[in-house]
Amino acid sequence: MLGEILGESHGKRTARRVLATSPRLKLEVSFEDSGQILGNAYNGITTYWAESRPDGSLYGEGEGVYILQNGESITLKGAGAGTIKAGGAVSYRGAVYFSASSPKLARLNTVAAIFEFEVDASGNTHSKFWEWK
Repeated sequence: MLGEILGESHGKRTARRVLATSPRLKLEVSFEDSGQILGNAYNGITTYWAESRPDGSLYGEGEGVYILQNGESITLKGAGAGTIKAGGAVSYRGAVYFSASSPKLARLNTVAAIFEFEVDASGNTHSKFWEWK
């Protein structure tokens, strides 16, 4: 069951590179974003790889870091399944796990978060995270 929304961000894809073409296409993608998590503003950097599946869908795994305005950081690791849309846009759904050292953000260490991640044809990103109860 979905719980409260933990955060939301907007950003821009900053890099793409081909990791493999055989037996399946595998890309590495990086993006930078800014948003809020548990009411704290952050700037983030995330890199993920995505591999095409025989049916044309995507599977990917990634990790990143959020730097809060007070200098504290949160790291994340996640995985998701996706689809390619018109013009090269992509859409993913998956789960992400956070690691925070700050006592005020320690709650994130025990949460599995469900995410929606969208990248439009121009490389603009939009993410939302919900607590998975």
